[in-house]
Amino acid sequence: MNNANSLSADYGSKEGPIRCIFFCEFHPTAGPIISCQIPDNFISKELFDSISVYIITKAELQRSTITVTLQDFKILGFPVRIDDKKYARNAFHFNLCFVCDSDARTVQYESVVTKLSEYLMAMEMESIFLSGGKRNKELKLILKQVFEKLNTKGECALTEGPTATHLKVCRIRSDPDAVMDYQVPVFIKELSQSQWDLTTQQVTPYIDGFNHVARVAALSDVDNNLVKACVQNLVYYGVVALMPLFQYGNVYCTTPKLKVLAQDAEFQDKCLHYVAKSHRQLPTLRDVFRMYAAMTRGATVRDLCVRFNPPSLRINERKLVQFGVLEEIIRRVQKYPILLTDKSDLQKSFSGSSSLDEICCVTGVTTQNLEDQLERDDNVILLWK
Repeated sequence: MNNANSLSADYGSKEGPIRCIFFCEFHPTAGPIISCQIPDNFISKELFDSISVYIITKAELQRSTITVTLQDFKILGFPVRIDDKKYARNAFHFNLCFVCDSDARTVQYESVVTKLSEYLMAMEMESIFLSGGKRNKELKLILKQVFEKLNTKGECALTEGPTATHLKVCRIRSDPDAVMDYQVPVFIKELSQSQWDLTTQQVTPYIDGFNHVARVAALSDVDNNLVKACVQNLVYYGVVALMPLFQYGNVYCTTPKLKVLAQDAEFQDKCLHYVAKSHRQLPTLRDVFRMYAAMTRGATVRDLCVRFNPPSLRINERKLVQFGVLEEIIRRVQKYPILLTDKSDLQKSFSGSSSLDEICCVTGVTTQNLEDQLERDDNVILLWK
């Protein structure tokens, strides 16, 4: 292991499990030592000695989260100093640390480390729990419980001692992309109305998986920008996903994930219940798979309905498309008009960067009318992608 260590920001790119939790302190005669760790001997004495100056820190870094990045590990801690004349040297120094892989993100554990350290500090001030001679067994049980619960469930309740605390790992998500008028929000998780503000409660009844954002704003009588902010917030929390607008003139093509539908029995059952015209009688996997497999460039949903007659197969074609897009079995093939000559007001949108969905939503022209105009105009070509 490379012992060139450094204090650093959290630059990890992935989330990973906690590899170890250890408690270290400044012993009045032995200096910095690890008193307890789960699993045992995960951090060697030699390694700890080489980084202890960053773990048991000077006053400037007390009561703040620190991250020490090594070649193989990343150590997150919260150094604490309790001043009291009852301690040797009039102070007790300790640090409760989480160890993760060196390329893992640890920012989601910062609040947990802080809260757990403050919990242990309260127990120390109440009953000399940490500095007393009989604490190792009880502390080890606490750290083992935290280690196992956070890695399996992401949360842990501690009730030892005079106080109780609840630890929870908060997942840090990246900000979602801006929401567009022509995008269609669809629920992917159950929503409890009591969890959200009044604007969200006013908007969500009109989110049905088929109304685009501009229509949701009109139906709910809420300002368009507020609806976009609301939907973006729901996307951030994983409650809503965004889809292209469904129309019978749309074209879709399959993705490599279609093979999962042929192999995964649980996924098959989920699909059949989702796309069924009636839950009393499910369609067959063969018919559903045939319709997905027939989705190719040049074949519209209307063409597929004429060819397969989905109602006779007990398939709801709108739900079929919705499930396919959400599960990435299929993807929308958009049409982008490009003008080859001088531009009129409408034709200013024909730059090749705006899809028909976007142009129709902004201009108020129906898709059918716009496609009729484009078909008659020899100066416009359509780019499919």
